[in-house]
Amino acid sequence: MRLFRADPAAPHHTGNPSALTSFVDEVYATLSGLFAYAAVLALFVVLGNYLWKQLPDATATTAPAAVGWSPAGRSAPAFAISKLDPRDKTETYEIFRHPEGGRKDVFRWTDTDGAPAAELEIYRPGGEAMGPAVTEIAGRLVPGGTGELEAAGIVDSKFGSATLLRPARQDGGRACLGFLKQADAPDLRISGWTCQGTGLPAQRAAIVCMLNRLTLLAAGNDPRLAALFAHAELRRTDCVTSGGPALSADWVMGSQNPLLRGAL
Repeated sequence: MRLFRADPAAPHHTGNPSALTSFVDEVYATLSGLFAYAAVLALFVVLGNYLWKQLPDATATTAPAAVGWSPAGRSAPAFAISKLDPRDKTETYEIFRHPEGGRKDVFRWTDTDGAPAAELEIYRPGGEAMGPAVTEIAGRLVPGGTGELEAAGIVDSKFGSATLLRPARQDGGRACLGFLKQADAPDLRISGWTCQGTGLPAQRAAIVCMLNRLTLLAAGNDPRLAALFAHAELRRTDCVTSGGPALSADWVMGSQNPLLRGAL
């Protein structure tokens, strides 16, 4: 029998190996580029999302810092000034609130010519930072708020003694007298000024009358405030309209108080 030797099978596929390798490299390069592009795009998306979330927080942080006292037209009056003299000047009553919880009730009076004649402020602080009381009074008493105040004695009212203040330097205009009363329980500050009267005794009497006529309308669920005014009413005296204050004649309550002078 004749034996036949089988020849090696011829390959079914023929081609250039270098061309196949080049094609695979191009596919890998394309996929790598796509992955790199997708990664960069995802990074921008994450970064943009982070900045977008931080924007409201930054706005909420900076906005309250620029907000200060604003009129509270819908707030109910908490205080009143009893009118005992029909010749009283024109009166206005304004309420201001602070975002941190503070409240100011302000009475203002003007004379027949429309010029400011007197002011009374009841300040109940909240969480806001309180400025120096003397500096604030100077800003309301002295035009421009650049003047310096000095002690001008003490007067007695239904709330107790109140410190008197006046400009250290007179500019030749009408003389005005400021006052300050600080209560600790509750935290309450009563301050203001008056230009009524032609001399210091008359202005002292006007301040005492102003404080004695201040009454409470609503305590706002603050029993300490109600107790303060209830106890004060027990000490209230009639206003003195003849010009001189009904005070003791000692050196502390005297009209000049030379030993109490000095810049604050």
